[in-house]
Amino acid sequence: MPKSKVRKKDSPTPVTDRRTPVKAKVVGPSHPIYVIVMLGMMVIGLLWLVINYIAGDKIPFMVDLGGWNFAVGFAFMIVGLLMTMRWR
Repeated sequence: MPKSKVRKKDSPTPVTDRRTPVKAKVVGPSHPIYVIVMLGMMVIGLLWLVINYIAGDKIPFMVDLGGWNFAVGFAFMIVGLLMTMRWR
């Protein structure tokens, strides 16, 4: 039966990292106006859809938009939700 080869032992010194560390940019909290606009966009989108369901047939420009009222309402809400990703 052949003998197995002897493994080399790990070196006692740790491997040094060759990358240079990059400092993260220090960024403060979001401006309060940003939060107000973000929440406002989501509320406007919600109100648009609620008004469309309740009184959409009585408002002339909403009648003209027809099915696009859903796109408008959801667009406002999506913009507000996308703004939450930049909120600190």
